[in-house]
Amino acid sequence: MDNHRMLEISRVLSQNIRNTLLMQNFSYDKLEEIRLRSNMPLIVRYDNSEVMINKCILSSDDIHETLELISNHSLYAYEDDVRQGFITIPGGHRVGLCGRVVTENGRIKTIKHISFMNIRIAHQVRGCADSIYNFIHREEKIENTLIISPPGCGKTTLLRDLIRQISNGNSYYDGQTVGVVDERSEIGACYHGRPQNDLGIRTDVLDCCPKDIGMLMLIRSMSPKVIAVDEIATMSDIEAVRYVLNCGCTIIGTAHANNLKDLSEKPFFKEMLEEKLFRRIVTLTRKDGIGKILEEVCL
Repeated sequence: MDNHRMLEISRVLSQNIRNTLLMQNFSYDKLEEIRLRSNMPLIVRYDNSEVMINKCILSSDDIHETLELISNHSLYAYEDDVRQGFITIPGGHRVGLCGRVVTENGRIKTIKHISFMNIRIAHQVRGCADSIYNFIHREEKIENTLIISPPGCGKTTLLRDLIRQISNGNSYYDGQTVGVVDERSEIGACYHGRPQNDLGIRTDVLDCCPKDIGMLMLIRSMSPKVIAVDEIATMSDIEAVRYVLNCGCTIIGTAHANNLKDLSEKPFFKEMLEEKLFRRIVTLTRKDGIGKILEEVCL
């Protein structure tokens, strides 16, 4: 499986990058990011460290060839994805794009002269939510839960496995219908509308949809018992959370913060915490590995 997933990644890289990467004998499980910058060395995020491969200086041809492979030689067909700054490829890996942004009437029309790419390697860690699955339940009901941490600590990975477990259920809890608003296509990592990650048998996904709009759409169209969203950040997101809760639906979400105190000092979140919109707060740390739980709080 490890070799298969490495080949899955290498297929979308230029021959120069592909050969260099395969020579490193990287383990797929420890591979996090592959960063490509024109006229700069190949940089790989591996096993929680940065590996700079100075002997592989990337040319504009490397970037162009990789972009052609990522878009199946038809970048025009991925116009909507490019406009959002990323393309999702088979396996659920997300390729971030940077270059010259072209705007029209104040909106992003496309990105041209792409010279910077970041391939974020998708990892599904089955069972990583085992430790909090019981914690978020109160009898048969799932409590509104917020997972917080700084970037890179495994919030999305934990949320993904939690969605799968809630959707499938187990011998103690029945499975429930889950609606996912996957604004950045990272939870389900949909490719041509189909999640590449296992989100369970009772899960429906709105891919690349703004969170605040998507939460309302799911309530009106799919009758979920639970709605899951990644990175709640704006007042409109929080207003949508209030709407969902008023409809009797449970929310599972994530937010950026170092800890609960840090979260309470953010403009929109102080009021949210005072209202106790979320009854379970789980804080993650990267110490001793991604996805380690630092604290669990009941409100």
